[in-house]
Amino acid sequence: MHIISYLTTIHFGAGALASLPGAMQDLGISRPLLVSDHGIASTGLLERVTSLIGKDVPTFLDVPTNPTESGVQQALALYREKGCDGVVAFGGGSPIDLAKGVALLATHPGELAHYAGILGGIPRITAAVAPLIAIPTTAGTGSEVGRAALITLDDERKLGFISPHLIPKRAICDPDLTLGLPPFLTAATGLDALSHCIETYLSPRYNPPAEAIAVDGFARIWAALPKAFANGADAEARSELMMGALQGGMTFQKGLGAVHALSHALGGIKSLKLHHGTLNAILMPPVLRWNADAAPAKIARLQGVAGVSDLAAALERLNRELGLPATLSELGVTRAMFDWICERALADHSHQTNPKPLSAADYAEILDSVM
Repeated sequence: MHIISYLTTIHFGAGALASLPGAMQDLGISRPLLVSDHGIASTGLLERVTSLIGKDVPTFLDVPTNPTESGVQQALALYREKGCDGVVAFGGGSPIDLAKGVALLATHPGELAHYAGILGGIPRITAAVAPLIAIPTTAGTGSEVGRAALITLDDERKLGFISPHLIPKRAICDPDLTLGLPPFLTAATGLDALSHCIETYLSPRYNPPAEAIAVDGFARIWAALPKAFANGADAEARSELMMGALQGGMTFQKGLGAVHALSHALGGIKSLKLHHGTLNAILMPPVLRWNADAAPAKIARLQGVAGVSDLAAALERLNRELGLPATLSELGVTRAMFDWICERALADHSHQTNPKPLSAADYAEILDSVM
């Protein structure tokens, strides 16, 4: 196991899960709320956590595909009822983000919306956030080291809650936990991680260290994703994917872009329950083409790393090879939804760091190109 300190303390490597009891002790957590989901519970993975911290640990499993305000409130009620003093999140980005919402509201008064980034909430989030340990079971979101939580409010706005205080106090990244991940989820979460590396690298904010991490993460994911998809038991490929996803999360402070502005908006459509990584995979090629004249040198560098002459076309081929949908209409998105989606994309925090300015009409054109 390797211990890395960058933004937070990360325990990385096969078998790293065993460090959980020590991490809880270090953070003063004696009565955690375990946040996961029913899918993970059905695989038996959850027992690997409860065997370390106690089978009677209070557990919240009703995490939706995209975390919601009502889900946060339900988990928070359990946290308070059981007298918890910290949170352990075990799963993909949804359980981890929902757990961030619980850790926030456990120590901060008022409604969740009060702390949303675009509503002036960033300075309202203090160091009093309850201690959180994040254990990812996918190699995708990077939320285990991310400073943001994406949560859909009851009014269907999917908003970002952003603060360095929301970064989990410990991230335990054990690639062994991903060995049984099905091919489709391997693909969708892996492309989510790849989109993080691409968008943060292309962001116009000045942060060379983050850019170096993003390029390295891109290289790892580009090489490992097809291998892990073809052979889910390939331990080396799983480790490389998890490191690439971790690196994508390490670069979030540089900002994302139009892919995430749109996918956050689309993810707020409760009736569709769209998978975030799948949306990013579909949207990345057209957004790359849209941004081509704003970041030509950076795109050329990524193309050199990947060994391709057209990254957007190569991503489309990769999506096909990994069996992902090619269009939004396959997921139930209609053109009648465009106005609402574009309005939400313009209000999203990721919109501000796209390499070139975009209007509502521009967003609509991007959406139309993948219908």
